[in-house]
Amino acid sequence: MDMHINQQDGAGSEGQSRAPQLLDHWSIEVMPRTAAKIADFRALLPHGTRIYIAHIDGTPAEDMVATARRLNREGFPVMPHIPARSLSNRAELEDLLLRYRHEADVRQALLLAGGNSSPRGNLTSSLDLIETSLFDAMGFTDLHVAGHPEGNRDIDSDGSTAGIDAALLAKQAYGERTDARIAITTQFAFDAASVIAWAERIAALGVTLPIHVGIAGPAKIQTLIKYAISCGVGPSLKILQKRALDVTRLLVPYEPTDLVAALDRYKRDNPQSLIERIHMFPLGGIEQAANWCRRESRS
Repeated sequence: MDMHINQQDGAGSEGQSRAPQLLDHWSIEVMPRTAAKIADFRALLPHGTRIYIAHIDGTPAEDMVATARRLNREGFPVMPHIPARSLSNRAELEDLLLRYRHEADVRQALLLAGGNSSPRGNLTSSLDLIETSLFDAMGFTDLHVAGHPEGNRDIDSDGSTAGIDAALLAKQAYGERTDARIAITTQFAFDAASVIAWAERIAALGVTLPIHVGIAGPAKIQTLIKYAISCGVGPSLKILQKRALDVTRLLVPYEPTDLVAALDRYKRDNPQSLIERIHMFPLGGIEQAANWCRRESRS
C-alpha cells in the first residue's frame, strides 16, 4: 500500500505512457450557478459525458430542473443530487421527481442524506429515499449512492463502519430486486491507498456495486484544503497539509494526475476490483477540470 501513498502528491505522472482506463467514461459535477457560466457544454465535454447536478441547500428546484433540461438538450445524461434532509416529505420528493422526468427527461439520480444536520421532514437518508419506491415507479434507470472511503461520522458517530456498511448492502439488495442500476460515487479523496483499502474491504463484505472514485480537479492547494476541511476527509487532508508545507509546491496548482495513475495501476493489476471510473469534482473550475480530463484521457 505504501507505494500508492507516495504517488499522490505530485503534479506529473512518472513513467505513464498510456491513458488511464479509469478515464474512459469519466463524469463531472456542476452546480446551476456554475453551469450557467458555460455557454455550451458541447464545446467542453466529450459527447455522452454524465453530468451530476449538485444540490446546494437553498437552491430553488426551478434552477435544478432548468439546468437539467438545458444539459439534456445539449445531449448529456444528467444525474441530479437528491438530498433527503432537504425535503419536507414524500409528497415534495414525488413532485420534484415528476418535474425532473416530465420537464427534463431525467432518468438518473444520486441519492444522498444531504448536508443538513437537521432534516426538514421524515426523510433522513438515501435509504429513506429508496424505500419510497418512487424512483422505481417513475422509471429511473440509474441510481448512485454516496461512498465514503475515509468514513462518515454522520452515520457512524463511534468511528466504526457498521452503519454505513449495512446501508450499502441494503442499497445493493434494492438493485437486485429492481431494474435500477446501482453504483457508488465517492466523496473526493487525495489518497489512493485509502480508496483502495476501502474498496477491498467492502468487497470482502459482499458488496459488488461498481465504484466511481471522486477526485478533485486542478485547483490551488489552499482551495482544496478548505473543501477537505468542510467535507471531513481525513488522510487526504494530511496529504494536502504536507504539500502546503513545501513552499515550492504550494505555488504550483494541484493536479490529480498521480492519484489517477496510482488508482489506474491498481485497477490494471486487479481487474476484478470494484473501482470502475473517475468522477470529477471541479473545485478549481469546470473548464480547468474538463481540460485536464480530456488531455489525460488522450495521453
